[in-house]
Amino acid sequence: MSSALMAQQDVAPMPPSESVFDGDYLTAGIGVAVGSSYEGSDNYTISPLPVVIGSFAGVDFQPRGPGIAFDFIPDQKGAKVDFVLGPVVRARFDRQNSIKDPVVNSLGKLDFALELGPFAGVQVNRVLHPYDSLTAQVDVRWDVAGAHDGMVVFPSLTYFTPLSRGVITSLAISAEYVDDNYADYYFSISPAGSAASGLPTFTATSGWKNAGVTMLTAVDLDGDATNGGFGLIFLGGYSRILGDPKRSPVTSIRGSANQWFGAVGVGYTF
Repeated sequence: MSSALMAQQDVAPMPPSESVFDGDYLTAGIGVAVGSSYEGSDNYTISPLPVVIGSFAGVDFQPRGPGIAFDFIPDQKGAKVDFVLGPVVRARFDRQNSIKDPVVNSLGKLDFALELGPFAGVQVNRVLHPYDSLTAQVDVRWDVAGAHDGMVVFPSLTYFTPLSRGVITSLAISAEYVDDNYADYYFSISPAGSAASGLPTFTATSGWKNAGVTMLTAVDLDGDATNGGFGLIFLGGYSRILGDPKRSPVTSIRGSANQWFGAVGVGYTF
């Protein structure tokens, strides 16, 4: 989201000089998250959730959990449309640790994946009122760490709006498309894996892996988000596993296609 939109948290116009979000700024925070122990699991674990978002020298950066994306195209003040383009990096620890299901654990731990690639999009400002925005963007990432060795395509559509001077919220819908390498690595069951776990053999192929919705709400503790300071962050999401990942025994027999996520944290903006 643009710093111009982040800066405006009221229904009355405000001079840009009065906002912490004009020019360089940083929001850093830490939270606690609850999510499935692996993708497709019906067991849930608690983990720390760091948050970093901001802008420096015209480059915006945003979390891509766990990871980060950099937008190298500066937002134009007062523009109806802004463009988004830059690199994105995302770490993936799925089935590397915290596997609570003993049957899935018997399949063995998987390696850490590091996905790199570009992301691009377009942001339309002032959709319903002067301070909201609608952003469509897509990531295309490839694993460079030698884990799944595959490709992930991640499109998303996000609506951002202030609810008051001290409360902002966003609602995003997203999906993930994966290639054969990714699907096979995380969701196939080999004959050896079947013998070790008792699960039937299964071969997963490319397709849409999941689709979901996420809602983020930030509440400034002094009631004025434009002056920075401390705030509370609330995040909740739901996604549905699709296609072969849904049919895989690690999901259909040992887990669930319904995946929930929640987090609460505190951040500081300066």
